Amino acid sequence: MKSQFVFAVLLSASPLLGWAQSCEVTVESSDTMRYSMRSISVPKSCETFKVTLKHTGHMPKTAMGHNWVLGKSSEIDAIIKEGQKAGSEHDFLKPDDARIIAKTGLIGGGETADTTITTSNLKPGESYTFICSYPGHWSMMRGTLKLEA
Repeated sequence: MKSQFVFAVLLSASPLLGWAQSCEVTVESSDTMRYSMRSISVPKSCETFKVTLKHTGHMPKTAMGHNWVLGKSSEIDAIIKEGQKAGSEHDFLKPDDARIIAKTGLIGGGETADTTITTSNLKPGESYTFICSYPGHWSMMRGTLKLEA
């Protein structure tokens, strides 16, 4: 009888669990040039989605700076290439690059930064890539983001 009651409570709560989806994530980076996650799934129910980047390392941003930059996978290489020309004063990103969907500034050890994605700017089925634009980091610091169907 007790197990039937627990099952009934869980069953009646299941519609509420769908509303408990988180509309934010924290991505950690370190002095080893790695993100703590390689993929992010954004719930379609979120109007906005917040990404917080936390640099858990100790090196300054001039030596081991990290950021979080999102673009369409088909455009990410061009974002990187043109960003390198922009230099450190622009966080290695072309100013006003319309292909960049979301970005944080460069941060060093112990710092955090965040950005918010308006999910209406994402399309289900589209392939998105996030990278660190600091020179050379994008080869190891990259992952995928998708809007849940």
